[in-house]
Amino acid sequence: MDHLQRTTEILGDLIAFPTISADSNFDMILHMAGLLEEAGARCDVMSSPCGTKANLFATLGPDRNGGIVLSGHSDVVPVADQAWTRDPFQMDQDDGLLYGRGACDMKGFIAATLAMAPHFAECVRDRPVHFAFTYDEEVGCMGARHLVETLAERDLTPGVAVIGEPTEMRIIDGHKGCNEYTTRFNGLAGHGSLPDHGVNAVEYAVRYVNHLLGLKDALRARAPKGSPFDPPWTTVNVGSVVGGIAHNVIAPSATVEWEMRPVQPGDAEFVKDSLRQYCETELLPKMQAIHPDAFITTDVIGEVVGLMPTDENEARRIISELTGANSSDVVAFGTEAGLFQALGTDVVVCGPGSIEQAHKADEFVALDQLAQCLGMLERLGNRLRV
Repeated sequence: MDHLQRTTEILGDLIAFPTISADSNFDMILHMAGLLEEAGARCDVMSSPCGTKANLFATLGPDRNGGIVLSGHSDVVPVADQAWTRDPFQMDQDDGLLYGRGACDMKGFIAATLAMAPHFAECVRDRPVHFAFTYDEEVGCMGARHLVETLAERDLTPGVAVIGEPTEMRIIDGHKGCNEYTTRFNGLAGHGSLPDHGVNAVEYAVRYVNHLLGLKDALRARAPKGSPFDPPWTTVNVGSVVGGIAHNVIAPSATVEWEMRPVQPGDAEFVKDSLRQYCETELLPKMQAIHPDAFITTDVIGEVVGLMPTDENEARRIISELTGANSSDVVAFGTEAGLFQALGTDVVVCGPGSIEQAHKADEFVALDQLAQCLGMLERLGNRLRV
């Protein structure tokens, strides 16, 4: 069986695991561990703190720093309310395309690495190859955060990581962070004719939003010189403001869902510190002067670390040599790459499929994209022999 046929077979099995982020991924993790153990890998299944999910970290070759990580997330986004024309959890092949939830984001890359595991086992010498498959990337990179913390505790620092998100096999060496939050306002209900007797949570939510949006000019001015991103500064966006129950009722509660896309770590702290100070010195004193139990809380939905382009990047150099690409790029979407970079690892994002297909009905990956990925992985294995 050739590598492409084997990859297609494995991909069909992976798609059949409905690993939506809200559900467990354990069955898929154990299935992948079995395949890697058959190839001779040492597998570590790391349970999540809640115990219902897991990461898989597997190694071929010696236990030492400086290895190469091939990484992907096991979870997929929901299919509810999408107009699928086929079963999303049964792979369907048609005209050179493989359909199914997660086909490109990102079970296609994972399947390719699993199919090539026996090749890596034959080729590995002094430099180990690691397989890192995580949980809950789609809801804030929770699994990758857990994984890199565990690697740091073990004093294990890979030299290179390839995150196989769908880039059409282009080399990506930078992306913004993506931080998502929900801020909740709890006030005091009352009759609309007596506004001073209540605490209108919607009004304070609007003030909060105005302050957040007022930071845009400051963030624009903080843009790093030569930033490769579009736009080159950290952005903020308000996704929703929800609150109130009727025209004549003082709104007792409200929520604001918002995000920012940092181009540099300091910008995130700048925004959060400004909002925290505004709440503590302006909003809360006024709210609690009327209702001492009024409060404002912010839930962190996810904080995806950005991937910062660097002048020296061994991962970029290796993948460029393997693919023949003579350039790299940055993208708008977030990945787990920044977490590996924070560990001290050189990182690129490069994988089969297009982000245009991700999260949509009838998601697919093209066979020719998988073939390109397999070619890169085969050459990577051959390089390990040297």
